[in-house]
Amino acid sequence: MREFAGADVVYLLLAARWTVALALVAMLGGGLLGLVIAALRIVPFKPANWLAILYINLIQGTPLLGQLFIFFFGLPLIGIQVDAWTAAAISLSIYAAAFFGEIWRGALQSVSIRQWEAGASLGLTYGQRLFYVVLPQALRVAVAPTVGFLVQLIKNTSLTALIGFVELTRAGQIISGATFAPLRVYLVVAVVYFVICFSLSQMSRRLERKLHVAR
Repeated sequence: MREFAGADVVYLLLAARWTVALALVAMLGGGLLGLVIAALRIVPFKPANWLAILYINLIQGTPLLGQLFIFFFGLPLIGIQVDAWTAAAISLSIYAAAFFGEIWRGALQSVSIRQWEAGASLGLTYGQRLFYVVLPQALRVAVAPTVGFLVQLIKNTSLTALIGFVELTRAGQIISGATFAPLRVYLVVAVVYFVICFSLSQMSRRLERKLHVAR
C-alpha cells in the first residue's frame, strides 16, 4: 500500500482524456446513425418507420451494460475478436444513435406542418424542404436535449470500466486498489466528471443564446 499522491491525480487527469475521446467517438458514430434513424422515423414510408421504431425500442429497452458485454464477450464466441476500445466505441455509438434519433425526430416534428407546405408551394422537393426549411428550425429546438444526452453519455462511459477499458472510472479503481484511499480517489474522479459535464453544459447555454433558442 502507498499514499495517494499528486502523481495519482495526474494519472486520473490523463485517463480522463480517454473518457472524452470515447464520448466524442460515440457522439460522432451515434450522431451519423442517429440522423439516419431520425430520417427513417419521419419519411412517408411505413416500413422505414417500423424499422426505425424497432431499432429504438430494442436499444432503449436493453441496458447499455448488456450491450457492452455482447460486443466484448459475445463476439469472440463466434470468432470475432474485439478489444475493449472497439467494443466500447461500437456499443456506445449504437446506444447513442437510438437516443439521438428520437431527440432529432422530435425536433423535426416540432416544426409546423405549414413550413413543409410552404416549401412545397415553392416547388421544393422533400429533401430540399427537409434540409433548407425544416432542419435549420429543428436545430434550435434540438440543442438543449442533445447536450443533455451528451452529458449522460459522458457519465455512461464509466460502464466501460467493467470490460477493462481504462478511462476515468477504471483509473480510479486501479489507484484505489493501490492506495486504499477510495474516498479521496473517487472524490477526485467525481470532480473531474463534474468539470467535464459542467463545461459542456455552459457551452450549450452559450450556443442556445447564439441561436436565440426560446425557453
